Amino acid sequence: MEQSSSSDYPRALIVEDDPMVALWLQDHLHELGFAACDLAKNGHQALSHAKSNRPNVALIDVNLEGGREGIELAQQLREDCHVPIVFVTGYTDPETVGCIRSRVPGAPLIPKPVWDERLSDAVASALAFRTS
Repeated sequence: MEQSSSSDYPRALIVEDDPMVALWLQDHLHELGFAACDLAKNGHQALSHAKSNRPNVALIDVNLEGGREGIELAQQLREDCHVPIVFVTGYTDPETVGCIRSRVPGAPLIPKPVWDERLSDAVASALAFRTS
């Protein structure tokens, strides 16, 4: 079994409550060179993974388990763990987008359904924002 640490290989955190979407994202992140992906379906799991595994990027759904706590989670992950954020969501209404922009500035937003090239561009953008 292959072992990796976040210091040796790029690691992603996927916070998504739909297992099919989470697995699709994981497969495509592997194609982008991420050796390891932690999957979380809620904020509690996500914070636990982020604190123990220090991901290089987090992909977060806005709507988790019936609420929009993904935005608050993203803000907390960025502030506490310094993780670049990419939002993957079906909620692209002006109110939600405005909330994302004000609470997690610079975080790319990918509308669902996700297309390969959007994912690649958004991850690159999030990583670039972190270094600027």
